[in-house]
Amino acid sequence: MLVVQVRLRETGKISIFEINEEIKPKVGDYVIVEQDRGLDYGQVLSEAETIADMVKDEPIYKVLRIATSEDLNQISKNKRRIKGVINLCLKKIAEHKLEMKLVEAEYSFDRTKIIFYFTAEGRVDFRELVKDLAKAFKVRIELRQIGVRDEAKLLGGFGPCGRTLCCATFLKDFEPVTMRMAKEQCLSPTKISGLCGRLMCCLSYEAYLYQELSSGLPKIGDLVEVEGGGKGRVVELNILKRTAVIELEDGRKIKMSYRK
Repeated sequence: MLVVQVRLRETGKISIFEINEEIKPKVGDYVIVEQDRGLDYGQVLSEAETIADMVKDEPIYKVLRIATSEDLNQISKNKRRIKGVINLCLKKIAEHKLEMKLVEAEYSFDRTKIIFYFTAEGRVDFRELVKDLAKAFKVRIELRQIGVRDEAKLLGGFGPCGRTLCCATFLKDFEPVTMRMAKEQCLSPTKISGLCGRLMCCLSYEAYLYQELSSGLPKIGDLVEVEGGGKGRVVELNILKRTAVIELEDGRKIKMSYRK
């Protein structure tokens, strides 16, 4: 089976789709794909590769065609139409006095469904809202409650590094990120949160490397013996260089190197 990775719509889920010998999309191409509830579109993120049928953990749908100029025009029309859809939904949310924040909305490619993404602190009874929206737009309506990380992924933006958010570009799923990772990398508590307010996803990228390099190193605050006798307390640590700054009892500071 020949497959490619496709990100549905602009910021949707990244999934594997089957292609046939006649369809040879390149990375960056927009394609029309088959889904369980109709047609959709997405962008190809990987070169074609072969996998065995037996490794499938979930249904693998097909790429029907590379998007034509007519298809791309339809996608543009959908994006223009969605602005009015969002405005009406906001009005209906206010009418029903629902405690929810509408984040984004999008049409399926064939305009048979509209998906609304929202955040809320608790459960929201939006059944009457769905009825109103279905009556207004004459299509299937789906409301999805998302978290703050998903909100950042949908809206996009730039991280402290100056680059486009990882979640809005290449990340498939959100991996667990812990305070321990930040501590092991000696990062300031003021520099570890992303736009979503949660710990930055990139803290996990080098966590394993820092764990390896910190093996055998003292921790900040440890009392250690220094060359020539005497003891001092660790006040600074550079894990990548495997060096530590030690403050001696007389107030002097020295740098020690810890080679593996």
